[in-house]
Amino acid sequence: MTPRVEIRVLGPVRIEVADRLGLHASVAPAGTVLRGAVADRPALHGVLDRLRTNGLELIEVRRLPVSPAVKAGRRT
Repeated sequence: MTPRVEIRVLGPVRIEVADRLGLHASVAPAGTVLRGAVADRPALHGVLDRLRTNGLELIEVRRLPVSPAVKAGRRT
């Protein structure tokens, strides 16, 4: 099971940047929330490095809980 993460950054993220990272972007107060799956810790660090390279300030990173459907082997 691939872990899902939520990354909050200060300011806007272009859709093309989020797509290249394999994440979904949504607007939040004073920033952007990126959500999606990352393969492992090195992949997460790669995403964070690319965000920093694009001049974005990191606010928060957290692992999202696994939904009951995924735990039961069903994908929603």
